[in-house]
Amino acid sequence: MKIGVGSKNKTKVDAITELLRDYPMFAGAEVEGVAVNVDQFGHPKDIDETVAGAVDRAKQAYVGHEYGFGIESGLMKVPQTKSGYMEVAVCAVFDGKQIHMGLSQAYEWPKKVLDKILNEGMDGSQAMKAAGLTQHEKLGEHEGFVGIFTKGRTNRTEYNKAAVVMALMHIENPEHFS
Repeated sequence: MKIGVGSKNKTKVDAITELLRDYPMFAGAEVEGVAVNVDQFGHPKDIDETVAGAVDRAKQAYVGHEYGFGIESGLMKVPQTKSGYMEVAVCAVFDGKQIHMGLSQAYEWPKKVLDKILNEGMDGSQAMKAAGLTQHEKLGEHEGFVGIFTKGRTNRTEYNKAAVVMALMHIENPEHFS
């Protein structure tokens, strides 16, 4: 079985590769990162953009594969948070017919980072670097914000895994999610 991941980002490909080992239905699956065309560079500013990005990545990754996985992380409005927003990863899995979707846990960016994302058009890595919180050009390909601010208790791969597990519930239990 061939699985396409709509990204070459190691944290996304590793999350799916590692998780699928625990699923008998994916035993022996070959997972490969696929370079996809992302229409709009930048950081998704709401849940609609984040979902659309994950679905687009999954559908592009599906070409030539039995399943296409797309993971996109972006903002969503959350009342009563300090900033009004939280970051969440969306995993979309496309099987050629249906989209199966799951979300990760969510976190809040520091306000100075969020401002750069919302008002200066930066992505999370750029905003974190501009705020002086990292030196990484592509933080999301390493431990991610969650790795830094949880002091290593989790990382971007684990964050992505959470969304993937939630999406795979649909595939493992199709009688409940048709």
